[in-house]
Amino acid sequence: MSDAATPGTDRMPGLGRLYCVPTPIASGRPLEEDLGPRSIAIVAALDYVVAESARTARAFLKRLPLTRPLQSIEVVELNEHTPDSAIGELLAPISAGRDAAIVSEAGCPGVADPGAKLVLAAHAAGVPVEPLVGPSALLLALMGSGLNGQCFAFAGYVPTDPPGRLRRLRELAQRSRLNRETILMIETPYRNQALFEALVATLQPQDLLCVAADLTGASQSLATDRVSGWRQRRPTLPRLPTVFLFLA
Repeated sequence: MSDAATPGTDRMPGLGRLYCVPTPIASGRPLEEDLGPRSIAIVAALDYVVAESARTARAFLKRLPLTRPLQSIEVVELNEHTPDSAIGELLAPISAGRDAAIVSEAGCPGVADPGAKLVLAAHAAGVPVEPLVGPSALLLALMGSGLNGQCFAFAGYVPTDPPGRLRRLRELAQRSRLNRETILMIETPYRNQALFEALVATLQPQDLLCVAADLTGASQSLATDRVSGWRQRRPTLPRLPTVFLFLA
């Protein structure tokens, strides 16, 4: 393996390096279509992985050309239930010199993902942080939407209760209209339809709305239309990972 793909190259003395590793956002594709060769080579050589889900992480690792047995790779979890007091323990092996990966269940760690806590702690401890090339549903959706890519914001999840959702969508629509800003959001797949119906009911007829589902997957769909057009079409959305974007 060349130095360009060797974990720890140019590291700070005594410290490991934390690699932010995107993982595939859809199944059924060769890994090489989602991760570059350097990203694959780096992760395949690591022996310490911090993951949102250990089961999902091990399934991902099985697809890599590992340089050691899978059983010898330490996989620890960092998820929404992990207390802040445990972050130091997760960081300790990296501070002691081990290179590590932080991975989400799908897509980019640290983006709508609890892994950001470890990344922030790494910066505070002087641990080098390196994001690797890989898929991002948010950027793919923005690229394919035709909406404003020079001014945009990720709003994450909106409230699930109808009054709270309506209030939040109105706030975001006002922000979008004022700043000419594209708003991106996501939802748990089984709530896709509820969010879509709330968007077409809340936004103005001339506003632009993009629905991007199962990006990079076999059932990928991506369409942008005026809200008035969506109201006429009224599609039933699949229960698949979906990014919603609008420009008011």
